[in-house]
Amino acid sequence: MAQKITVLLVDDHALVRRGFRRILEDEAHIAVIGEAGDGAEAVRMACELKPRVVLMDFSMPDMNGVEAMREILAICPKSAILMLSMHSEDRCVRQAVEAGARGYILKNAVDLELGSAIRRAAAGELVLDPKLSDPAPKSRPDCELSPRELEILQLIVDGKSNKEIAALLRLSEHTVAAHRANIMRELRVHKTAELVAHAIRKRLVNIS
Repeated sequence: MAQKITVLLVDDHALVRRGFRRILEDEAHIAVIGEAGDGAEAVRMACELKPRVVLMDFSMPDMNGVEAMREILAICPKSAILMLSMHSEDRCVRQAVEAGARGYILKNAVDLELGSAIRRAAAGELVLDPKLSDPAPKSRPDCELSPRELEILQLIVDGKSNKEIAALLRLSEHTVAAHRANIMRELRVHKTAELVAHAIRKRLVNIS
């Protein structure tokens, strides 16, 4: 039997946490191992429990979700942070992704598929609420990436490592690394988080 995905719920409203816990109780491969009511408690519990996924409220008093996420990832880099928010503004999404979130979903969505989002985040995918990727038609990319570079960029945004990309595209890791360097130089970014945020913002990739 596959090991369950462990989850820490973080929200300053107990009723919200209870609702999410009830949803996840029906998921056979997910186990809620703790709940936190604020950012500081989330950091402490994440470092103690080392959950595979942290379901984090974006807006909390004192220490918000982004600040808590930065602290958690500094100590527990293997935890995937899935941000839940009432805010759909590009600025909030960009802030969360650039800080290291593996997903951003709207908690007021009537068709919220929490279990699926958690599984995808745990698998290394970048999970964005469909309503966030939809607003306007795709604009023409303001960069000169080749079809191969766009293909590699898509896989980077999907959370794939150089080794995984090399295997999928039947390339050497050295070639993938060279493509990654070219992409970052063309887009004028220096870190993977910046690259992912830029690709999403400029609609250079597909977000499923």
